[in-house]
Amino acid sequence: MVTLNHYLILAAILFCIGFYGAVAKKNAVAVLMGIELMLNSVNINLVAFNRFLNPGEMTGHIFALMVIVVAAAEVAVGLALILNIYRQRLTTDVNDLDWLKW
Repeated sequence: MVTLNHYLILAAILFCIGFYGAVAKKNAVAVLMGIELMLNSVNINLVAFNRFLNPGEMTGHIFALMVIVVAAAEVAVGLALILNIYRQRLTTDVNDLDWLKW
């Protein structure tokens, strides 16, 4: 039988993988993918808590849907920025994006 702990462990592992991808990678697209993994782990938590604490309501599912919409908008804006930066700098390395520093 799958319990709430199983979902929470899965979400924690997924969040750790996403955090590693967002912090350790130098490619901007890989950083965005890591952020998406972290948001997906939040969705797993929302749906799991909704299933085990309030099984008759859809609150967790609605919040998860809102997170998916925000994540899609974030990816669209992020990829547009990365494409413009690549056209100007010919790189997506995060360490090379320092032209705004004083």
